[in-house]
Formats: sequence, C-alpha cells, structure tokens
Amino acid sequence: MRVVSLVPSLTEAVARSAPGALVGATDWCTHPPGLDVVRVGGTKNPKTDRIVSLAPDLVIANEEENRAPDLAALRAAGVEVLVTEIRDVPQAFRELARVLDACEVASRPRWLDEAEETWSSLPPPPARLTAVVPIWRRPWMVLGRDTFAGDVLARLGVDHLHAGHPDRYPRIPLEELRACAPEVVVLPDEPYRFTADDGPEAFPGLPCALVSGRHLTWYGPSLAEAPRVLGRALRAARP
Repeated sequence: MRVVSLVPSLTEAVARSAPGALVGATDWCTHPPGLDVVRVGGTKNPKTDRIVSLAPDLVIANEEENRAPDLAALRAAGVEVLVTEIRDVPQAFRELARVLDACEVASRPRWLDEAEETWSSLPPPPARLTAVVPIWRRPWMVLGRDTFAGDVLARLGVDHLHAGHPDRYPRIPLEELRACAPEVVVLPDEPYRFTADDGPEAFPGLPCALVSGRHLTWYGPSLAEAPRVLGRALRAARP
C-alpha cells in the first residue's frame, strides 16, 4: 500500500499505524519527528504532479484543509482520494477508523483505543468558562460555528463566544473581541503561532491561555493526551 497524506494529523496517524505505507506528505507534516518521505508541498498548494509521480494507491485529504481543485486534479490523473470531514470529537474517531481501514491497517491500533477511552471517560468540568479563540491576526480571525477545535474546548468546559456565528472562521475586529469580555482568551500556536510575546498584549487585563495547536486542532495520536495538555494550559491562565 502506497499512501500520500495531505493532512498533518492524519499523516501522524498513518505513520504510527501502518509503518512504511506513507510515501509522501506535506511540508507541514511534522509528526512523527524524523518522518522520511517525499514532501509534496503545502496543504493548500500541493504539487499534484509530484504526488502523481509517486504512484500512490491512496491520497488522504480533508474537506477543510485541502482545496477541492487540487483533489479534482488528482482524481483526473487517476489517483484515488479519500476526503475526511471532521467537525467534532466523535466524528474524528469515526473518520480515523475509516482512514486506517482504507490504508489496510490489519487491526485497530492501541493509540486509537486509548484516545477514545480518554475522551469517553472525561469527568464533567468543575466549571465552565467563556472564551474567544483567535486563530489568526492581521486580520483577526477566530473559531466560529461547527469546528473540531470548538468541540474539543466545549468538552473541556470552555464555551467560545462565537460558536453561533454564521461563519466557521469569522473575521472579527480586535475591538469587538475585547468587548466580548471573555473569561479567557485561548491562543494556539497554529495555524498562527501565538506566543507569550505575540498575542497576549492585544488583550490587556484578560487571562490568556497559550495552548498547543497540535492538541487543539489535530485528530490523531495527540488526542490521547490532549485533555491533559490543554487542561494544564487553561488552568495556568487562571490560577
């Protein structure tokens, strides 16, 4: 089986579960560390000719991360493309199982069972917090409706204030974000790399939680430790 992955989190899942199956991945596929495969460009601008030259049996994509014209070009070249859709945690587990089955993984990997058990056994949050969750600046963009990351936070007791917005990733002026008066501002390190020196200064007087984007937005082996890692970062913002 020869697989090309255009989704960083699915790259990690396949690499962990079907060693040797991956022959190509995007430039943004950083896990597992040391992954030695052909790089095929970005998630939004993959080099389709390079992908075709690898003669893959399957290309794995996502309806949000990858562009429809690129996937259509691969199909036109005779490449089979599996497109995932992941908007919440339960759907992530269903789609992960579908991807691994398509990659001919013989048995369900242990990490997937552990991750699903972690999320199914989460205790009720002791309290709920309101939040805004920027994912970009210049312009400022935040989590809106129907997002995987929003569902992850909700299950950890964090209700982001733009969950009812008509757009999934709305552009909101900074003044409006401040005026929302959230109890916490959640700043992930991807897709925009917010840091202690780049992000919190825009929200004076508001607690800011710097969180791992991999644990907030990736659906793969990182799901097993995501509640612990994200919970620690959220608690640190509101001691």
